[in-house]
Amino acid sequence: MASFWSRILANLTNNGQNPRMGFELRKKGKYEGATKFVEQMKKVQEKAKVALAKAQEDMRRYADRHRMEAVKYKVGDLVLLSTKDLKW
Repeated sequence: MASFWSRILANLTNNGQNPRMGFELRKKGKYEGATKFVEQMKKVQEKAKVALAKAQEDMRRYADRHRMEAVKYKVGDLVLLSTKDLKW
């Protein structure tokens, strides 16, 4: 699957312009209702971004509460290995 930036670059190369990424006006129109709709969608989109960032931070904080520093093994350390899932 192509990465996000390679698709952007391909679009820029093929069309000579960046793709539309959301609710931006192409040009000043004569329909005030469309302009209001775009502004409302920008506000909704911004609120959603803020809510998602807060949720992401909350989830990270919750997950990190129970995390511990990983044990650092050195060459020569003795360890126990489980053979429970090995097929003999």
